[in-house]
Order: sequence, then structure tokens, then C-alpha cells
Amino acid sequence: VTITTRLLVSHLSGIRHYEKDIAKVKEEKEKANRALKLTKSHQEKEQKEKEGKGIEKTDCVKQKKEHDGETKSRNSKPGRKDKEFEQEEYYLKEKFESVIESLKIFKNDPLFFKPGSQFLYSTYGFTLLSAVVERASGQKFTDYMLKMFRDLDMLSTVLDDNEAMIYNRARCYVYNKKGRLVNAPYVDNSYKWAGGGFLSSVGDLLKFGNALLYSYQAGQFTNSNGKLLPGYLKPGTVAMMWTPVPKTEVSWDRDGKYAMAWAVVEKQQQYGCCRQQRHYASHTGGAVGASSVLLILPEELDPGAPGAWPLAPPRGVVVTIICNMQSVSLNSTALKIAREFEKEKRAQ
Repeated sequence: VTITTRLLVSHLSGIRHYEKDIAKVKEEKEKANRALKLTKSHQEKEQKEKEGKGIEKTDCVKQKKEHDGETKSRNSKPGRKDKEFEQEEYYLKEKFESVIESLKIFKNDPLFFKPGSQFLYSTYGFTLLSAVVERASGQKFTDYMLKMFRDLDMLSTVLDDNEAMIYNRARCYVYNKKGRLVNAPYVDNSYKWAGGGFLSSVGDLLKFGNALLYSYQAGQFTNSNGKLLPGYLKPGTVAMMWTPVPKTEVSWDRDGKYAMAWAVVEKQQQYGCCRQQRHYASHTGGAVGASSVLLILPEELDPGAPGAWPLAPPRGVVVTIICNMQSVSLNSTALKIAREFEKEKRAQ
């Protein structure tokens, strides 16, 4: 078979995640799909009942639908995160000198499916991707990334190295089996730098989100008289990264599809005066003792409207939340915050 970097970045490679037993993975997927079908059939039944009674779709109904959708998104695939953290490989303590060396963890394991045929979120797929970067760049992946963070002015973003003295590093917490709050266990993340091995701050993640948003919109601002600096990435590159890929899914947002290292929700509205989907990109993060989210809601720009072109991008809302607690769902909260800021801006 052939595995491309595009398959890796969209989790279509067939490389396993932490669970080694393909039968258990299939069982979890089937359970999730059954739950999703039951939810959809219940929604359709409710819709038919409302139409039969002639109930008007008022703002209240619209708000309830939005609330229900967010609740289902927040509670999608219940228990998945907790079960995931039961996997032994989450708690590896071995130190690897390079990402090439860390490939030994999974390189001899069979693929779960033919590359490109199915979706399976895989941290190890990103470990292989980081090895590609290491070989292509001719330098250690960690050095390559730290230079990139410096270019982006993300000076607080560093490797989660246990030995290093890192200013303001937070303590991480988990709930034990008795439901008590305890310190998170010691782990060494050198086996998965690309999939969850960096420490950052809210300020740095906002810089990262704005740099991507600026790059995405820079090509649309033609009225800048050539004074606009180029984005860190080409507009077409970010657009490609934020284009949903077929056969993918997103566990933390059922409205979305996976793209290239991002979950993306496309703009959509099926019925008048009913629930609207806004275009946004997001990604959550889950580690031993920590949870996070970064969500980017681009402003909808209309080139034809008078005065629609502001002086410069980025235009939109970027929300990030970092929590030093394991298995906290944050995507729906971030989306609510982004919508509130967007409403406030429209009202001005």
C-alpha cells in the first residue's frame, strides 16, 4: 500500500491509535454510529410531530435547536475520552532521542485498514508525519518546530520536557477512580511531540490562530495598495487545510468533518429562520492531566458591500481555552464564546 502525507494529516492512513485491538476499535465505532442514528431518528420524529401540529418555528424553537445541537456535540461518543486514557501507551516514561527512534513503538503493527478507505484518529500517524518533516528538513523535528514558533512570535511555546525548568508551567490534575482530584502521573512525551508534546499559553495560541486567519484572508484584501504584508502561509494553503476531506469524522463536533489537521464546519442552513451553521475551524487537545481547544471563526466578508473592506486582516474571532484537567470537553464552550463576540460586533 501507499501512505501519503495527506492521508496522515487527515487520519486516513490506517495506522493505529493507542488501542492495538482492531476488534475493540470497530466495536466502539459501531456503538457511536448506533447512538448517532438513534439521535437522528428522534430529531426527525420531533420535527414531524411539530409540523403535524402546525407549530411555528419561532426564535425560541430556533434557540432550542441550537442548544440541543451543542449539547449533542458536547456529549458525542460518551466515555470515549475516559476509555482512551485507560490505554497504557498514554503513560510511557521512555525517553526517545528522535522521532525516527520513536517509530519503533508501532512500525511493525499491522494497518487497521487500506489507506484512504476509512477514518481513524491516530496520534502515531502524526508521529510518522513528524519523521517525514525531520528527514525532509534535515534537522530534528523539535528544532524545526521551535524555529517556526519563534517566527510566529510564540515565545512561550516549548517542548513539554520533564527535566527543563519552564517558567509558569502549570501542574496537571486528574480524577482518580474514587472521584478525588489528584496530581497527574509522570509521563514522557518524547514519543509523540507532534501529537501532544508541546506546552503553550493562551496568548501564544491566539497568535497562532490570528496568523492562520490572516493568511487565510490576506488574498481577499485587494484594496490595500500593496501595503499588506503576506501571511505566514499562502491563502490557498490555509483554504486547503480547512477544506473537509471525504470519509472523515469529528468526535468533538458532529457538524464537522476532518480536514488537514483541523476539524472544519462548513457554512450551511437548510431552512429559513432555523439553525445556521457558520464556517469555522477548530481542534481540541487531550493529554494526561490537560485539555485544550483552539477555534477560529472567520468573519464573513462581502467584497461587493460598500465599506466592507477594513484596513487589514485578520477579521473574525479566535478563541482558545487551556485547562490543567484531563478529559474536559471545551469545543462547544469555545463556539458559544465566539458567537457572543460575533453578535457583539454586529450590534456595534
